[in-house]
Amino acid sequence: MTMLHEITAGQRHKRSKRKGRGDSSGKGKTAGRGTKGAGAHGGDIHWKRGHEGGQTQIFRRFPKRGFSNDNFERRFHIVNVADLSRFDDGSIIDATALLDAGLVPDTKQPVKILGNGELSKKLTIVAGWYSKSAFEKISAAGGTAQNLKGESFEFPKPKKKFVKREGEAKKGKKAQAAAPAEDEAAKPADEPKAE
Repeated sequence: MTMLHEITAGQRHKRSKRKGRGDSSGKGKTAGRGTKGAGAHGGDIHWKRGHEGGQTQIFRRFPKRGFSNDNFERRFHIVNVADLSRFDDGSIIDATALLDAGLVPDTKQPVKILGNGELSKKLTIVAGWYSKSAFEKISAAGGTAQNLKGESFEFPKPKKKFVKREGEAKKGKKAQAAAPAEDEAAKPADEPKAE
């Protein structure tokens, strides 16, 4: 069985090519860089992603398809319950206090409190949203969770599922179409014809 160190043994001390040492070296003149352009000159070469040398990029040549909800996503700055233990007992914590503490980068987005960690201090927290575990831990510690308006935070009530009524569930297009056929079948076959 051939081992990995045996495969690479012949290339371990491979001699590097000496470029730009005259035409007789085989890598003279342009030293393997081609002619002109950004790659021929010194310094780092940076090509922006998708760039095709001035040709219209492939992502611009193809039409747009479909729909994305990315623009309508609700985005939050995330803060865990464990991070709130640094504040004094009884203090009011809002986005400005979190910014001063370095827990959020800015106040452009609302804050969401998650339940990772433990909380033993009684705090009044003002945030855009709370996870259920975070809300329970804040309440258990004696603190209060408020929304951005300063009101007591409440989770939205679950929507009621649509339940069809028993009488109307059977009715439909098929049931209505089958109703005349059932009426004809219910009539007696030996009914005397009117003359």
